[in-house]
Amino acid sequence: MEYGTYFKPMLLKETDNPFDDREFIYEIKFDGIRATLHVDPKDIKVFSRNGTNLTDTFPELKSICKLVKRKTILDGEIVAFKDGLPDFSTLQRRNLLKNKIHITRLTEEIPILFVAFDCLYDGRDLTKMPLFKRKEILDSIEENASLAKVSYIFTNGKKLFEKAKKKNLEGIVAKRRDSLYYPNTRSSDWIKIKNFTVENFIIGGYIDNKAKSSLILGEYRMDKLYFVGKVSIERRSELYQKIKREKKKKTSPFADRDDKNDVYIKPKIKCPISYIERTESNHLRQPVLKEKRN
Repeated sequence: MEYGTYFKPMLLKETDNPFDDREFIYEIKFDGIRATLHVDPKDIKVFSRNGTNLTDTFPELKSICKLVKRKTILDGEIVAFKDGLPDFSTLQRRNLLKNKIHITRLTEEIPILFVAFDCLYDGRDLTKMPLFKRKEILDSIEENASLAKVSYIFTNGKKLFEKAKKKNLEGIVAKRRDSLYYPNTRSSDWIKIKNFTVENFIIGGYIDNKAKSSLILGEYRMDKLYFVGKVSIERRSELYQKIKREKKKKTSPFADRDDKNDVYIKPKIKCPISYIERTESNHLRQPVLKEKRN
């Protein structure tokens, strides 16, 4: 690993059910933007998971330079809060800005926090060091208004997940205590368990592209069907074949959506969808089709 050069961070596998295991530690999963910080006493670079340079987007992270003594790489999440809880929609108001004047103004209105969960470089590459050793190095770094370190517990993953659910947090992450760090690798050493909500939604139509097909979802409010989002569907699935046999409508059944790329059908078929939360516009975040239901 080279300091100052972007790399794709380690990825997580996913499971639906929390578990207890003495070989794992458990952390709260913060709903934000995954990022790596390359920071030394004089300068900082902030990279998103996909390589976007976010240094100028979140200038307050520059204050983290004061906390390190040598070249350091931290892995974590950029988070914004609303009513004391991480809120992705609030964070997006910062992340989408390009104008420096607007960025400076919102730095005070919407402060962000980098929540670090790993230290990958401390004057040298640490990725071949066990996680618990990297945690010890991370714990030696002080916190400030822009940097916090994620807490973790041993063994009791189920208990932590229940706490995350009660506080309506995104979920938890389980990590093998002696795991090494594998950039751009989805390893079973790191596992995310998300706190999904599951509800039934009306299928008002579908979209067929070359790469994939999606269902157009809605829900009734005051006897009108409102769009809540789209969800991918396998073309070989029984539900998709059923939808394709439905008679097509010339007009949109939605009160707030009419797109030329949509194929509309009579809104009568429901399907269960899991999702993390609803946005301010009442759309579903991270919707996933769970199973077919007529």
